[in-house]
Amino acid sequence: MEKITLQQLLEAGCHFGHKSERWNPKARDFIYTEKDGIHIIDLAKTKVGLDNAIRYVTQSVAEGGEIIFTATKRQAKGVVKEAAAACNAPYLVERWIGGFLTNWDHIQKNIAKIIRLDQEAAEGKWKKYPKHEQFKLARYLARLKVFYGGVLHLAVLPVALYIVDIRKERAAMLEAQRRGIAVIAIVDTNTDPEKIDYPIPANDDAVGSIQLITNAIAGAYAAGKQLKQKAEEVQQQKPVQDSVQTKQEQPVAPPKKKTVKRTQPKNKTAVKQTKTEA
Repeated sequence: MEKITLQQLLEAGCHFGHKSERWNPKARDFIYTEKDGIHIIDLAKTKVGLDNAIRYVTQSVAEGGEIIFTATKRQAKGVVKEAAAACNAPYLVERWIGGFLTNWDHIQKNIAKIIRLDQEAAEGKWKKYPKHEQFKLARYLARLKVFYGGVLHLAVLPVALYIVDIRKERAAMLEAQRRGIAVIAIVDTNTDPEKIDYPIPANDDAVGSIQLITNAIAGAYAAGKQLKQKAEEVQQQKPVQDSVQTKQEQPVAPPKKKTVKRTQPKNKTAVKQTKTEA
């Protein structure tokens, strides 16, 4: 996986913060200086935060965890959807579904329902209904897919959320904190980074900044999936190798010796008596 350099962060515009009058004092550790009334983010700390997030995502996914990519703001949702779909990661970009994490059992039922309806439509089971009912079902399914389309293959509760703008996605952040789920997020100078487990200080409005950081997280997700697949392949091959080795190590039993029956010699005394009588 390619490492992100300071030059790439600079060219993407990750260093531009918000106006100095709109800053959050808790973000002062990430601010390098102020220029023309705008705070400039320290890109060295951006790189450290991004590297930490990449390591966490790779390790978590390699161990079987899932990461949800979340962004509903106009300039971010297209970028996030494309990056998540490229690595087959779950995503929510239309709107945050209330209770997605705190009411996970109900969300699982909704996902199962969508999958069932989609399968019934593909198999032609709706043909038994009148035309107007088929139309209603198709429209209902299409609407559900708009919101749930990116998480239909999500089978377990995620271990982390990746968020572009924590002010915009406050509901998602609060749900993750209630469930003890880690939050990876781009934090700008107008946000509170103390609430984030893996903060990435950067511009959360510029498309170039969002794209660079999101693609890096997506690359870490893909790398984690590859590590998990390799580990599973090794685990599958191990029992076969162990069984072959066990057969080779079994001691070969020595050949059985043939027992030869020996006839006892006749009694010499009886032989002599026989000769005398003759």
